[in-house]
Amino acid sequence: MGESVPKQFQITEDLYASYSQRFLNLIIDTFIQLVLFFLSLVFLIAIMELNGNKNFPNYFVKNQIAQYTFVTCISLVYYNFFEILCARTIGKFITQTIVVNLNGERPNHETILIRSLCRMIPFNALSFLGIIPRGWHDSISKTYVVRTNLLEERIRNVQSLYNDKKEE
Repeated sequence: MGESVPKQFQITEDLYASYSQRFLNLIIDTFIQLVLFFLSLVFLIAIMELNGNKNFPNYFVKNQIAQYTFVTCISLVYYNFFEILCARTIGKFITQTIVVNLNGERPNHETILIRSLCRMIPFNALSFLGIIPRGWHDSISKTYVVRTNLLEERIRNVQSLYNDKKEE
């Protein structure tokens, strides 16, 4: 997707990632976030103990707000880092899907932040129960998760038609 996309190009439903791709993205990304959570927690506990706070593990285990905040921060950092940098998480790399806007372009930083924050909406996962595999975090942020190979092929076709018309 190196070349610019003609402005008349728009994402259509046939480009959407399938339910199975979206579910696999969720499973892979959740697993990676769990690994990051445990690694970060071990690091945090080690730092606290080095600073003389030996009670931190007990405090953390008993404090659900601290746990929720920590998990939420890991999730926000994970999704924002990968989707701002590459428009894809590790799960999306594996399933060959990508996050784009309506014109098939990489969303801007603000849009990705909105998308990531919308993932925190309770029951966001239930928003996938409809006919189209598109969740609230997609529709609210006006983003689309599409199949990378189909998107690139469609863009090449549109660019080819666009360039042919310019030469006439």
